Amino acid sequence: MKFTVSSSALLSLLATTGKVISNKNTLPILDYFLMELSEGELKVTASDLETTLVGSIQVESVESEGTIAAPVKQMLDSLKEFPELPLTIEVNDKNWEIKISWKSGSLSIPGASAVSYPAVPQLQAERKELTLDVDVLVNGINKTIFATADDELRPVMNGVYFNLQPAALTFVGTDAHKLVKYEAECENEVAASFILPKKPANLLKTVLLKEDDAIRVSFDSKNARFELKNHTLVCRLIEGNYPNYNAVIPAANPNKLLVDRIELVNGIKRVAVCSNPTTNLIRMDIADNKITLTAQDIDFSMSANETISCSYDGQPMSIGFKSTFLVEILSNVDTPTVLIELADSTRAGVFKPVYDDKQTSTTLMLLMPMMINA
Repeated sequence: MKFTVSSSALLSLLATTGKVISNKNTLPILDYFLMELSEGELKVTASDLETTLVGSIQVESVESEGTIAAPVKQMLDSLKEFPELPLTIEVNDKNWEIKISWKSGSLSIPGASAVSYPAVPQLQAERKELTLDVDVLVNGINKTIFATADDELRPVMNGVYFNLQPAALTFVGTDAHKLVKYEAECENEVAASFILPKKPANLLKTVLLKEDDAIRVSFDSKNARFELKNHTLVCRLIEGNYPNYNAVIPAANPNKLLVDRIELVNGIKRVAVCSNPTTNLIRMDIADNKITLTAQDIDFSMSANETISCSYDGQPMSIGFKSTFLVEILSNVDTPTVLIELADSTRAGVFKPVYDDKQTSTTLMLLMPMMINA
């Protein structure tokens, strides 16, 4: 195997696919890239057994084709040190030595046989297939992934839930305290659902930023496959039934509050400095077009309050939230003004972005309140 390739193109490919690799691999071969060269195309595969990412680039001049397992750390460490220049990579088929040459020098690192590299999981014949718009997929993952859990006892909450309906695609993320539901208009041939784990969702988010074509998605009961222009991601799905998220969204919220999002976030951050470090409780007293934010830590005799003007339609009320969750929710709203809908101090608060024009998608965020002492 011998070919010439641009150093920056190869580094970019290896750095992207290398994000899959786990620090605690069970198989030693998973600390290697699988590099396959055929018909002028270099295919690089990285896997942690649960998730596999395959990327490819066109190679300028090929003298001989072949396959090699190349050590991840050594390949990335060496390629990072090069400016943009052509590199000639030659593999010795007898001892698997990888020799990288450039105009003023060369280096060699030990590779390995690719025979034991795990195969990319194949989907069953009765898989479902659809095509998704890049923006819908990126927005859906971006808006929901922060609300997913890290819960070993309830693994279904550790991923983003995709719910495909004939006219819409809904993404949901929840950790039982907060919930985000993002719904986009989307013509689907299939009605189905699956739970995408957090790691492949984050990887997709990174790879999709360079994409402009539609993404082909196929999935069966165990795995999902995302086909992009130069990458293919295959991952194992989370098995189990996702909780009925619509049941926890309060239907009637008579108290409606419009407020400047940045002003509210900054106010919460200032007041939260004096909150109890174990609860992070922040109290909101809402009346007369004003929100009074209060936090206190009785153990250390600390307290803070701030009043922010808002537009409020409803009964005077008080409600408590965990400040860190509140900041997280508000930071993931992408409009200057946010609508907060409240029922009472024991029911979840609903947060919605306020747009000037009609949107093809809707975002709803929900946050469970905390007990406050009257």
